[in-house]
Amino acid sequence: MPNADMRAKIAEGDGFIAALDQSGGSTPKALRLYGIDEGSWTSDGEMFDLIHGMRARIVKSPAFTGDRIVGAILFEMTMDREFDGRPSADYLWDRKRVVPFLKIDKGLGDAADGTRKMKDIPNLDRTLERAAKLGIFGTKMRSVIDAANAPGIAANVAQQFEIGRRILSHDLVPILEPEVTITIADKSEAEDLLKAEILKGLDAVPEGREIMLKLSPPSTPNHYAELVDHPKVLRVVALSGGHRRDEANALLSLNRGVIASFSRALTEGLSVNQSDEEFDAALDASVRSIHTASIAG
Repeated sequence: MPNADMRAKIAEGDGFIAALDQSGGSTPKALRLYGIDEGSWTSDGEMFDLIHGMRARIVKSPAFTGDRIVGAILFEMTMDREFDGRPSADYLWDRKRVVPFLKIDKGLGDAADGTRKMKDIPNLDRTLERAAKLGIFGTKMRSVIDAANAPGIAANVAQQFEIGRRILSHDLVPILEPEVTITIADKSEAEDLLKAEILKGLDAVPEGREIMLKLSPPSTPNHYAELVDHPKVLRVVALSGGHRRDEANALLSLNRGVIASFSRALTEGLSVNQSDEEFDAALDASVRSIHTASIAG
């Protein structure tokens, strides 16, 4: 079974989940927003060294602690690296009391029926075995919904639950992330279809096991309250979906029991050119505002 202390932290802790899982495709943009232009590296290896430096600066900051942050989602290369001379998952839990998660998806496949399902995930079971040995509590995987297309949403959610059951078999807790694109005209209708399909999928989750959900802020506040209260859902978290931090926080605060799992909104305003004092102050302001929004509902 999953680590009981980590489970309690996620279930009962007041705070949010930091998404530090930018992949190869999103890393250049993350670095650019941090003040590092694409010409600053000559290989993927150098690029990942730079993003790891940014992540290490974040997690080692005194603003990043388990008092306000209950979990952190890591990219696989981050899981395999160290923070301050310690394996990353160990550092997060032992030093910061932050529960470590691992991003496992390999990006999105081609669009079909108004959605983009996940690409195949090679060597998934081997990755999950390794993650468990390294102290990872759970995983996260993202797919996208671009239209209120019933067959497409059903297939998208079915893929999430199918892989989620494999993750549960390794005693890890999966975060299912079927993201509804925030700009689509039929977002409310898509959210109705999505909730119905998630409820169907939960029926097949074995008794005594739990999953988590990472969803776009809904058009109607508390639309996902039934999922928040479901006995097979450990926690529902919200992505920022492209909203700036202030707007994402405002939308989040309208939803009871939902906490944040922000990436770009968390790092908004951070710069490689800041002094440590400036950086820590900017991160503290970000963490404080997201924490406040997460416990408001």
